[in-house]
Amino acid sequence: MAAVSAAREILRRLHEVMAAKSGAEAKLNQVVQIVATELSSEVASIYLLRDGMLELYATRGLAQAAVHVTRLSMGQGLVGVIAQSREPLNLAEAKAHPDFAYRPETGEDDYHSFAGVPIVRRESAIGVLGVQHREPRDYDEVEIEALQTVAMVLSELIHGAGLVDDSQAAQARAASSEPMRLPGLKLVDGLGRGLAVFHQPRVIIEHTVADDTEAERQRVYSAFGRMREQIDAMMGQAEFVGGGDHHDVLDTYKMFAYDEGWSRRINEAIDTGLTAEAAIERVQARNRVRMRSIDDPYLRERLTDLDDLSNRLLRIVSGQLGTAAQLGLRDDTILIARNLGPAELLEYDKRYLKGVVLEEGSLTAHVIIVARAMGVPVLGRVRGLFAEVSEGDELIVDAGNGALLVRPQAAMITSYKAMSVLKAKQAEKFAAVRDLPAISKDGRRVAIMMNAGLADDAQALELTGADGIGLFRTEFQFLVSATLPRRERQQALYRAVLDAADTRPVVFRTIDIGGDKAVPYLLDGSAQEENPAMGWRALRLALGRPALMKIQARALLEAGAGRTLNVMFPMVSEPWEFAEAKALVEAQRALLTRQGHALPAHVRYGAMIEVPALIETLDTLLPMTDFVSVGTNDLTQFLFAADRANPRLADRYDWMSPAILRVLRRIVVTAKAAGVPATICGEMGGRPLEALALMALGVDTLSITPAGVGPIKAMVRSAALEPLSAAMAEWLDSPGVDVRAALLAAARAQGVELG
Repeated sequence: MAAVSAAREILRRLHEVMAAKSGAEAKLNQVVQIVATELSSEVASIYLLRDGMLELYATRGLAQAAVHVTRLSMGQGLVGVIAQSREPLNLAEAKAHPDFAYRPETGEDDYHSFAGVPIVRRESAIGVLGVQHREPRDYDEVEIEALQTVAMVLSELIHGAGLVDDSQAAQARAASSEPMRLPGLKLVDGLGRGLAVFHQPRVIIEHTVADDTEAERQRVYSAFGRMREQIDAMMGQAEFVGGGDHHDVLDTYKMFAYDEGWSRRINEAIDTGLTAEAAIERVQARNRVRMRSIDDPYLRERLTDLDDLSNRLLRIVSGQLGTAAQLGLRDDTILIARNLGPAELLEYDKRYLKGVVLEEGSLTAHVIIVARAMGVPVLGRVRGLFAEVSEGDELIVDAGNGALLVRPQAAMITSYKAMSVLKAKQAEKFAAVRDLPAISKDGRRVAIMMNAGLADDAQALELTGADGIGLFRTEFQFLVSATLPRRERQQALYRAVLDAADTRPVVFRTIDIGGDKAVPYLLDGSAQEENPAMGWRALRLALGRPALMKIQARALLEAGAGRTLNVMFPMVSEPWEFAEAKALVEAQRALLTRQGHALPAHVRYGAMIEVPALIETLDTLLPMTDFVSVGTNDLTQFLFAADRANPRLADRYDWMSPAILRVLRRIVVTAKAAGVPATICGEMGGRPLEALALMALGVDTLSITPAGVGPIKAMVRSAALEPLSAAMAEWLDSPGVDVRAALLAAARAQGVELG
């Protein structure tokens, strides 16, 4: 009988076996009889994972005395290799394989050829199904597929009978799997350890044998239709119009979604008697085997796209469309995803979320901005992520070193724990100074503020002992929303932050979108910019959309009723822009006054200094302002013409370069002469040595990430700043001085705590 027909007949007979009232062992004995008969095989055997060993549980052709006696460990013998790799073996001469393990009690001496497939449950091998022949022969691909189909049904039967425990199978797979190190791109620095959880959990197929083949076919047709509609809709969204990597990915998705060959293979699997879910999984497993055997990176990438699309189709047909966030986290977790949106990340419980690993991801993605605010390390561009990591695997994310450690060895875990202990000790040290002011040894007071962008961030004021919020990024609310947030929602957020801060100051930066923070519902998707970081963004966009800024101004003014409200405008390029923005807010203030609304007792206006051109007009700008804040991230990239999102340039330009330090000194000196407070915002202020350099320039206020408050406060309290200020002036006026090396040496001589 042809192998395709055999698969159909096997499934029909297996259906009868599963419906019978006999015991599980009797059913497995019937299964090996059916497989041997329908595939004209002299031997058919089933091994099950029991107590960590693969035990011969049923056979036709081998010695019955070996049943429950022959046992192999994971990775031992051909059966162990199949279970460990979860991939089939097809051998014309079994004894020639280097992992062949002879078991005399089985009576297999006369058999030469061997084919075996894993029996998989929840991504773990719970057993192996194998066939043997006396004559050396290669098994046809359709025969291997027939075995894999039987293995899917066996998985359901074995689970239902309780013959194998899922958790034990997962533990055995983890114990037998090799540890590995997957390289990636640091997106958010940090270190985290936890169990792998897929953002979109893989579908667990509970029923494999179909009762009504035609009904299953209609379910697949319907799922294909919904999937194609989803992809067509995505391709019409603004962020995907006009080319780019995302558009290329969707083009590939569309090609596969409309591929008749793929749908035909799924239909053929249904014809054998499989359910829609099992048929999709059957074809997907075949593609995964092909993917592992292809060396060409382009073809592998295309098959990875098909694998992702298969998962999407499987979720649609099964109705299992939820995410892991909706199911809830219960343990320390490393979240695994192809890509992730900022709103999706915010759905996860921060108590358990220890890291995020993305197969794609970029430095400019919105989710990275939110993850940084949440203090969650993120590693991106991890190739082979879904092929090498399974749900429940232990992982260590070392984003700082661009690595994901999968199933780490004891030594790696010990090293991680040592680092965690060190961090805990540092945290204790920082906690000891939390409620103390940041006063240097020579009596200089430094205000250490924190950056925020989420309502929950304000709680970190108490935890860190920060002096206030020096930068509240109002755009986060816009980034995580599918539509423009109404004035009432904006007002509620701003009031909640002010309430949490109590008497401590909060500086609200008006909406800073555009550039690397595109919001489809506010931007014209057809207007593609070659240099978005220097394009239609931040204050430029807000002044171009005055209605947007008026709504935000009213929300801020109403939220600040009875208090001092600090409003700061981002990316001011010329003084007239600041004046126009201030006038717009003042006009809304006057309107609300006429309408009888309660208003702030005082409104202070500030400008962000990020555009080098503004430095040339400080004499005009400063008299208009109540304060200024230097955004070191953007100022540095504009000053050096170096895109900070480009990994090749990320570490090329040093914040301790005389060029940037001289510019900062000029701003600080000019602002002090005008009596205008100047704050430093950005990553530069969160690094102890760089922060020390800023203080040596005369900076008295920093606004940094919450995690940096403790280390910077401890550093300030251990330093004498005046001698360093004198030395810094000399270094910057002397060409050729390595400022970083000189400051480091001076700090060490003082015993400054640099972490």
